[in-house]
Amino acid sequence: MFRSNNLLRTFLTTTTTTTTTTTTTALRASRLHQPTFTRSFHPSPANMTISAYFDVTWTGPKIDVDASGKVTNIDKSDAERRARINFDLFDDVVPKTAENFRALCTGEKGFGYAGSKFHRVIPDFMLQGGDFTRGNGTGGKSIYGEKFADENFKLTHNKPFLLSMANAGPNTNGSQFFITTVVTSWLDGRHVVFGQVKEGDTEAMGAVKSIEACGTSSGGIKNKNSPPTIVGAGAS
Repeated sequence: MFRSNNLLRTFLTTTTTTTTTTTTTALRASRLHQPTFTRSFHPSPANMTISAYFDVTWTGPKIDVDASGKVTNIDKSDAERRARINFDLFDDVVPKTAENFRALCTGEKGFGYAGSKFHRVIPDFMLQGGDFTRGNGTGGKSIYGEKFADENFKLTHNKPFLLSMANAGPNTNGSQFFITTVVTSWLDGRHVVFGQVKEGDTEAMGAVKSIEACGTSSGGIKNKNSPPTIVGAGAS
């Protein structure tokens, strides 16, 4: 059964550490508002000029999908796996956010995603990663400084396999992101959607579903000694 929205909301924040406490900023009910823009269009593939990729490894099942993302086969053996996840970025709608992700994939600023882990994975929800400084959801940084503002909310969480920014509240985007595995419309207006797993790419979608199966309802990783890892990344 799909979990309540209130429970799932608590997992899409980044964590801020102070000298005395670690505070997780949840998506509070006071911010449950409609986005300024409604989703009345689709980004045109002809306008999406940036592609990026992760080479990922994990230990766990291998799930195969068809071109629509529907599961066709599950190999449940606990084996070491490797795959490439290709992304198309919506640089025609959110160019600043897309450029941040692209540059962190290439590592051209001297830092980026290569070597970082998916630190939080929740089945029937999302995979979260991008904390390349601490690896636990408390770190990361953007190419514009530690944080940058929400660019816009024109795109909504209306399907699986979307890329969106994790944050600790309004205008606190850094490097952390999540990949949806279901429709997550309750996140609209609070998290900036900026890309998607390449449509029809069965290897990429299968890798996302396989990594999803490595998670737990609390967000932990089943095999703590071999978490899903971005071993390489790039863009074109």
